[in-house]
Amino acid sequence: MAEGCVAGEAMSLSAAGLAFIAAHEGFRATVYRDQAGYATIGYGHRLANGESYPNGVTEKDACRLLALDAAHAEAAVHEQVSLAPTQAQFDALVSFAFNVGAGAFAGSTLLKKLNAGDVAGAADEFLRWNKITVDGVLVADPGLSRRRADERALFIGLA
Repeated sequence: MAEGCVAGEAMSLSAAGLAFIAAHEGFRATVYRDQAGYATIGYGHRLANGESYPNGVTEKDACRLLALDAAHAEAAVHEQVSLAPTQAQFDALVSFAFNVGAGAFAGSTLLKKLNAGDVAGAADEFLRWNKITVDGVLVADPGLSRRRADERALFIGLA
């Protein structure tokens, strides 16, 4: 479960938060298409234009990519959240931003409620982000539903 992934000293995301993301992403050594159809590898690293891994990645390389990607999500949380979250809340928010993207996070009702001081309302918003598009229709995805429930539990201090 990604025990080898450790957050760097300069990161605010905890080691447990990084492991949380890794566990929910799962490790794949070779390129695959994620649910949105993007070329992805390791622990949910979306390949940029021109980036390729014809021989796959080791778990160590995947952890390095995850830490870099998580740093982008962490920056989005720092930029958008106006309240001082607890470490668990921060880790949950970074996991969420990592998964949905910085733009979706910035426009989310979750963020609006959190910044308005409605922490309980923000926590409940995690559960609304459990859908994927299948044949043009939004449907609840069991994997995303589990992840959002886990992020909510972490956010409210139950994990």
